[in-house]
Amino acid sequence: MRVRALHPDVLVATSRIWQTTCTVVRSGDEAFVVDSPVLPDELEVLPAVLEQARFPFSGLLVTHADWDHLLGRLAFPGAALGCAETTAARLTGRPGEAQREMRAFDDEHYVERPQPLTLGQVETLPVPGRLEIGGEGRELELHPADGHTEDGMAVWVPWAQVLIAGDYLSPVEIPMLSEGGSRDAYLATLARLEPLVEQAAWVVPGHGEPLDGARALAILREDRAYLEALPGDAPLPLARRTPAQRAIHERNRERAA
Repeated sequence: MRVRALHPDVLVATSRIWQTTCTVVRSGDEAFVVDSPVLPDELEVLPAVLEQARFPFSGLLVTHADWDHLLGRLAFPGAALGCAETTAARLTGRPGEAQREMRAFDDEHYVERPQPLTLGQVETLPVPGRLEIGGEGRELELHPADGHTEDGMAVWVPWAQVLIAGDYLSPVEIPMLSEGGSRDAYLATLARLEPLVEQAAWVVPGHGEPLDGARALAILREDRAYLEALPGDAPLPLARRTPAQRAIHERNRERAA
């Protein structure tokens, strides 16, 4: 797991698997962990990373309900999980889905975990809306971010000019229309995120290293052009033409048809 500071109040940890990102945001005496790394050893050291950096843990946030973003409670047992209403509805409507998908991944890759995943208390957040952090008048802005899946939110950290985008704007993965996702909703999310990307010093995608604002804006334009060409044989962005991305592309075509 790689950890880097984007700002004195923002850390990003990138998992060794799928480059899944976990972002920690601090203000005053509070720090929220947004999403999660994937592997057991990464989750085990995460509390020590926060302690060493003097980021006082206060809660978990998730951008959406894909299982690889939900593992924060394995690092911080007992913590509540804050999410958009759409994500809470997905978790309620598909009980046990995240646990089954995590077990399938673990079985395939011979991963052993010290304990099963329990989601515990889920707190619904107002999206669009704001979340106070640190008691110093600072707030996180919460923006709807559906399209990749049927649920989700992006988090804007205004004082640090950092956008936590969830599974959007990835430098390693083309737009993915998962089950319940929508090409039109994905395009609408890109339109909502674009003004934030234009202001951003950094954008943290759900998968891949953090991007400076200019590169993230270029990826947004590539992703928009790709989605607008679906369900036709849309050209894949030049840097994302691997066999794995071509397989995602074929599934996207089927779902967009």
